[in-house]
Formats: sequence, C-alpha cells, structure tokens
Amino acid sequence: MIAVPDVLVITRADIVRVMDQRAWLAAADTAFRAAGSGRANAPQPLHLPMPGGGFHAKGASLRLERDWAAVKVNGNFPGNPAGSGLPTIQGAVILADGANGTLLAILDSTEITLRRTAAASALAASLLAKPNARNLLVCGCGEQGGAHVAALRDVLPLTHVMTWDRDPDAAARLARMVGGTAVQDLGSASLTADVIACCTSARVPYLDAGMVKPGTFIAAVGADHPDKSEIAPALMAASLVVTDSVEQCLVMGDLHHAAAAGLKTKADVLAVLSEFVDGTRRGRPRAGETVVFDSTGTGLQDVTASALIYERCLAAGVGQRIPLGALP
Repeated sequence: MIAVPDVLVITRADIVRVMDQRAWLAAADTAFRAAGSGRANAPQPLHLPMPGGGFHAKGASLRLERDWAAVKVNGNFPGNPAGSGLPTIQGAVILADGANGTLLAILDSTEITLRRTAAASALAASLLAKPNARNLLVCGCGEQGGAHVAALRDVLPLTHVMTWDRDPDAAARLARMVGGTAVQDLGSASLTADVIACCTSARVPYLDAGMVKPGTFIAAVGADHPDKSEIAPALMAASLVVTDSVEQCLVMGDLHHAAAAGLKTKADVLAVLSEFVDGTRRGRPRAGETVVFDSTGTGLQDVTASALIYERCLAAGVGQRIPLGALP
C-alpha cells in the first residue's frame, strides 16, 4: 500500500505566531518578483455568486527552490459582521507540492488574505509613494483597514492616521486601536492625506478626482468583483495606474470601471507592480503625480505566503498533522 503523507493543518493563530510584518512584505516581494521573471502562473479566478455575497477561488503555481501550487477558496459576505457577527471573509488555502501533487497543508485563509493584501499595498507604497509621506487616510475600518495601517506604518514614516467609514462607530474603533483620528468629512480628510488606503466593499465609488491632492498614493484593494468600485473613473483617468494584474483589474478592479467609461485603456496602465519590484521600471513618479495601485489580489500572493508559512510552521513545530488521505 502506498503511504500518504500527513497534511499539516495551520490555523489563523498558528499563522499569527510564525509571521510578522517583515515576513509578509518578503512574501509579497517574492510573489511579484516571480511574476516578473516568469516563474509563476496565476490564471483568472473563479467566482460563484450567492444572494448575500459569493465565493471565489484563486489558484497559482510558483517555482522557487521547489515547485509549489495552491488554491484558495474564500467566502466573501459583506453583511456578516453586522448581521451575524461572522467575518466578512472566511475560507481556506490548499497548499500542494507542485512536483508530485502531494497535499502539504490546509491553511486558514482569513489571515492570509488580510495580510498579503496589505503587504502588497505596502510594497507598492514603498516604491511609489512619497518617501516622506506622513498622513494616512484609511477608508473602510474593518480588519483589512487595520491590516493596512500596520503594513504601511512599517514602510513609511507615517505620523498621523485618519479613519473613515460609513459606520462612524467602526471608524472610531479603528482610530482607538491605531492611535489615530476618526473623521466624518471624507472630502476634507482626503485632501490632507499623502496616502489613502481604500479597503471597502463599496459598489458606488466614493473617492473622486477633486478629493485628492496631487502626489497622493492610493491603494485601492476593495474592488475584487466587477460590481464593486471605490475609485471614480475620473480619478483613475487623472492618475498613474499601477496594477497587481492588468488582465484581472480589467475584469474586476477599479480599472474595469474606468475602461467601461471609456476613460482608461489597457495601454494607459503605467505598469504592473512586478516591473517596479524587479527593476524593469525604475524611479518614483514625479512630484505631483497621483498614483493608484489597483489591487484585486492574485493567487500568486496566496501561494507565496502559504509556502512561507508552511516552511516556518515546520521549522517551529507549529500546526496539527492529520492523516487526511489514509485508509482505515
């Protein structure tokens, strides 16, 4: 009988134990370098709509010292926190050996999705935002908003954090957590921000061209479905746009809506982030140029983070082994 290796089950608490901000940033850097060098494959995601939200599956393969493959299945139900007290995002990542198909681990996807998303924004900000950026505005004050504060503070000399949410209580809670200031007048706050992190599930854009001062860096991470939109097409048209994946952003990002409005085309996109990470493109935008990082999240970010978490858990003896494929 062929022996089937045990599978390592890695919980959210396990992930928090073995990962820190520098590790998440390193995973993001590895992911985008792999994309730029052709050592990765990340096909378009699968979406399964449901009445209160939906499920999406993102997969990717990665070639480093060994071959990895992973598929993440997430449920995304924006009404959960208010309606049932459950998280907006729930799911799991299946990590496998890319050389022989062996199932290696099952990982909680909530922490991975939060942190790898924020790490990609931080990586983009470290390359594209003003090096002396001081004022951060976070739009959307759920867990993703908090993750962005932590990640962006790690790469920029931020001294002031403003929080805004359609739910003022959520903005106040996050402000208390991060030592920031909750704001209600979005237009006034956004005009003072050097960096804006857009982390909502909005279906109608709330940030427009007249609300942003020249030279602002905007990380737009909420539009992970064609119906979602945070950045008005006019602001996209007036900005330099860098994406995590041009093809994916044309389908489901804020770039999708700008293209549909006839204000931005694929040819108008400045670059994908991997080009700045691997040095294909050099130099920061000129002073006064607003940059939007349109980030829809790729399976490559998931597989890279999952591989690093798996290796760290093995080294630390963290996680629970289960004989998932064993016969009785």
